[in-house]
Amino acid sequence: MGLAVVRGMREARVPEGPEAVAAFETDVLAGFVLARAAAGLSDRTISGDVSNLEQVRAWFGRPLWEMGPADADEYFGRVMRAAARNTRLARAQALKTWFAFLELRHKAEICRLTGHVAECPVDEMNRPRGGGRAALRIPPEAGQVGRLFAGWREELATCRKFAPSARNYAAARLMSEVGLRVNEARCLDLDDVRWDLGRFGKLHVRHGKGARGSGPRERMVPLINGQGGRCGGSSRTCGACSATTSPVTAPRCCPASGMTRTGPPRGPGQRRCGPAWQRPRRPTCRNGTRP
Repeated sequence: MGLAVVRGMREARVPEGPEAVAAFETDVLAGFVLARAAAGLSDRTISGDVSNLEQVRAWFGRPLWEMGPADADEYFGRVMRAAARNTRLARAQALKTWFAFLELRHKAEICRLTGHVAECPVDEMNRPRGGGRAALRIPPEAGQVGRLFAGWREELATCRKFAPSARNYAAARLMSEVGLRVNEARCLDLDDVRWDLGRFGKLHVRHGKGARGSGPRERMVPLINGQGGRCGGSSRTCGACSATTSPVTAPRCCPASGMTRTGPPRGPGQRRCGPAWQRPRRPTCRNGTRP
């Protein structure tokens, strides 16, 4: 077995012409965009990374694989000194991702064409600070959650507007015990409570969270942890408040904030709660005063 001369990557090479280098740089950028799309990133994220790279490239004036730690020091220490922290972090992260792509796929080819060894100029010494790990979130204990809702339930008896307060209480309990999202609880209707399904009944969530723009996804959520009786109380509240509402607003599981109620349903001849635009108004004179 014969021996061969090992040629170092850092040795000087004869670079290719500027047209070939520019065409190769365009092809590498297109491959970077395609690789990020294959990884499942959204178009907005990819366009943000490309925009950051283009701004650094416009300042540097040469292909980014020629950028060294000294150039990164000057860029982040002088040019980006007064920029917002999130802007500096996003620009540095885009550079790190770009050089990781170059080192994994095109390092040898770049060295053959230009004589430069692609190495990330952002290191531990000049990396912009501020992107620390998120603080640990410790969920509250069951006793604390119970005291919160117990005090909230007591305030319902003395609140000024019963219907919005009962709506907020029921929605918060559903989100806490069943695991609904805010938008899912907001879009519930009375017909979505299905008592005939399962042991405790189920909620038909019609506006579930969609993935990657696929739209709302429907699912059935069981009314566990005693939420069936709570939904029944919300339905009775809606029945009392929807006597004067239009068919469009009547099916809502939670009364709208325009409906007011200060106690149980009143007797015959007395006005019940309803939307503000449907309530009787007192006559006024032409000058705006009431008779």
